[in-house]
Amino acid sequence: MLRTPIRAPLKVVAAVLPLLMGACSTVVMDPAGDVARQQARLIWWSTGLMLLIIVPVIILTLLFAWKYRAGNKDAAYEPDWDHSTGLELVIWAAPLMIIIALGALTWVSTHLLDPYRPLSRVALGKPVEPATRALEVQVVSLDWKWLFIYPEQGIATVNELVVPVDRPVKFRMTSSSVMNTLWIPSMAGMIYTMPGMETALHGVLNKAGKFEGRSGNYSGAGFSGMTFWTYAVPDARFEQWVAGVRRRPGTLDIATYNRIAAPSENVKPYGFGRVDPRLFARIVAMCTRPGTQCGEHGMGQSHGVRAPANDRPQRPDEAKGALTRDPSELGTSPHLNAPRGKAPGANDPGTDANRNMTMLVPPAPFAAAAAQG
Repeated sequence: MLRTPIRAPLKVVAAVLPLLMGACSTVVMDPAGDVARQQARLIWWSTGLMLLIIVPVIILTLLFAWKYRAGNKDAAYEPDWDHSTGLELVIWAAPLMIIIALGALTWVSTHLLDPYRPLSRVALGKPVEPATRALEVQVVSLDWKWLFIYPEQGIATVNELVVPVDRPVKFRMTSSSVMNTLWIPSMAGMIYTMPGMETALHGVLNKAGKFEGRSGNYSGAGFSGMTFWTYAVPDARFEQWVAGVRRRPGTLDIATYNRIAAPSENVKPYGFGRVDPRLFARIVAMCTRPGTQCGEHGMGQSHGVRAPANDRPQRPDEAKGALTRDPSELGTSPHLNAPRGKAPGANDPGTDANRNMTMLVPPAPFAAAAAQG
């Protein structure tokens, strides 16, 4: 009579468990893009090579513990044994061979899967045609949403990415405030986005579908909702989508960008039919605030302008550089990004300021320097 209440829950668990396991996603190990697929194979090979040592060591540990237990009187007792050349060769040669194999595998894969390297193929046995141009997408991580700019098409979207199937995609990425990570598991690995810097990633999707994208780096209160959908579609469907976005009202210019860059959570996808072609370069140069101007140095190489260099006189309000500083002045330069004053949350834990981890208002010295170009 007492067994029935115990067995019933066990039967329910046994019936539900396979359903729960069936909902697990193996997208990282079975992705839809060639780059991510090569990364998955690298994980499999690395894991297999390491298991060549781990599994025998575990088995031998259990075997030795069993064979030389106190109760086994048949085990050889050799208190003076201290060396075996054959055993030493096995112990050191096997791990050394595996380390060499892992090193070679890592070295080759690091170069072949370099995120800055343009793709040489879109799939196994399918090289990129010489006439094929990679689709450029400029990515800006905002709080807490993603901005995608298509410079060739002249459109932009928020929290929606659409790419053609079997066409290489080149992502140029930056951040509006704090560091983030663009991660589309079905397409490629994670690459960081950082304010004032530009990073790159190349990828491709080999089959049509809907794939999840998200941030892989915690960036504040709205991080959990910083997700988006990536759609891989045929070329004709992509052109239709572009035409549809172009019909949407509104232009993504500096003023509009400053509005959408304000922190917001769980943002639904929307788009802009027109985009200021210099917007991404201004975002990278961190000169989108009203009153700031992007000079020759501020625009960097995004528009063919030479990169910043230490070839100008130091301004009166500017901290000395490391090369012009006396040893006694080491560590005296002000931290431009450091919070000013006491943090609001120290006295008021419930303040909304605790939800903002960004540098929305740049410090005065930085703003003055940017205004002077």
